[in-house]
Amino acid sequence: MSHRSIMILPDDTAREIIAAIDTAKVSLSIKMFLFSDPGLINALIAAKNRGVKVKVMLNPSRNNGEQENEETKKILQEAGIEVRDSNPFFSITHEKSMVVDERMAFIKSLNWETKNLTETRDYAIITSHPHEVKEIILCFEADWYRHNFEPAENMNLIWCTNNGRTRIARFIDETKHSLFIQNERFQDLVIIERLVHASKRGVKIHLMARPPHTLRMEKLVEGVGGLRIMDDVGIKIHKLNYLKLHGKMLLSDGCRAIIGSINLTPGSFDHRRELAIEVHDAEVIERLQKIAHYDWENSHPLDLTDQGLLQDLEKMGKGGIEKIVLNEEMIDKMNQNHKQKN
Repeated sequence: MSHRSIMILPDDTAREIIAAIDTAKVSLSIKMFLFSDPGLINALIAAKNRGVKVKVMLNPSRNNGEQENEETKKILQEAGIEVRDSNPFFSITHEKSMVVDERMAFIKSLNWETKNLTETRDYAIITSHPHEVKEIILCFEADWYRHNFEPAENMNLIWCTNNGRTRIARFIDETKHSLFIQNERFQDLVIIERLVHASKRGVKIHLMARPPHTLRMEKLVEGVGGLRIMDDVGIKIHKLNYLKLHGKMLLSDGCRAIIGSINLTPGSFDHRRELAIEVHDAEVIERLQKIAHYDWENSHPLDLTDQGLLQDLEKMGKGGIEKIVLNEEMIDKMNQNHKQKN
């Protein structure tokens, strides 16, 4: 019987992922942005040793050239596991997926790093719907062999660089009453515009983001600008108190949701391999509603005033502050405070 379920991290731990690997009898196909967790590495090696055909596709490097998967790649290859770099057509492969025996697929926001299993708010949808599993396999094989991939029409799966922006924009447009969103970054102007329009037509929006100082310097202007635009139209923007936000989740009208790897940025939509899924399953939505309420209760508003941004962005230095053209009087006051402290 076809079925979907949800993992919510760190509440659910890595046990379900390892248990799924341990049940594999024929094949495992993994596509991952970052992979270093020892427990998951050992689970794959154990699967290989009992005769499972294991194929792993790893993103070779970040945009800055940093290579974080080399040690894991070496360990897996030494164990006889097939490992390839992800498709070079994409600037980054940010998709996080696993298919077990061509019967079950995990669609995740989390990397296979210990911190994503223990310290961050993250999500995974597990699906046994044959058409969804098959499409993830088709994309895996296309990227493995460097072929073109075109997703099917009218599927629950959402792919970048294919239909990501269109599907998420439509999801927002179709929201009637309430929208809860968790995402690290809000930088794509199309998505920001859709959220502003939703707010203006009366949709109650609760948005959770990471604070501005976590943005890279070159993304500071659009990242801060997008948050401030939404704040100006009355969209509530909060930060988690007790966990690092890494999950990418949209929950609309308490009846449908999107979960996956997609950040709401031009880079994710236009240049990266990403995967998400839209779900309507009652048990999944019920859990998401509970966690959305819990996270909102355990969060606080981001202070996006000039003064609030100055305090937050001090960690980046004056250069970052100058980029977003804040109140000069406040900048002078901050510099005076620094001189007095020194």
